[in-house]
Amino acid sequence: MEICQKIAVGFVAFLHLGFLYLEMFLWKTPKGLKIFKLDAQFAEQSATLAANQGLYNGFLAAGLIWSLCAKNIEMGFQLKVFFLTCVLIARIYGSHTASKNILFFQALPAAFALVFVLLT
Repeated sequence: MEICQKIAVGFVAFLHLGFLYLEMFLWKTPKGLKIFKLDAQFAEQSATLAANQGLYNGFLAAGLIWSLCAKNIEMGFQLKVFFLTCVLIARIYGSHTASKNILFFQALPAAFALVFVLLT
């Protein structure tokens, strides 16, 4: 079970590194426009906000990676619970304000990882 929770937490961290890359570096590119279903004008106008959002996703990823590297088991557990809860809350909010897809593609992996962490 411990291996499952580490894989799940690592997967959520990996996803958030991907979101960082998409939002900070691909936002205005043809690939970013397609992924986020944006027009070029809106992408240009919102690029700074997207980069800021990407940076926050990077902080979430960093916290999850930190939780996996923590030498103290209790501290690692607390970090996992905290950062996964942050991801879950942010993604539930995002699913209500931006896109319902966020609930399935971002909140669900965090919820599964949190369950694995709490059961371990």
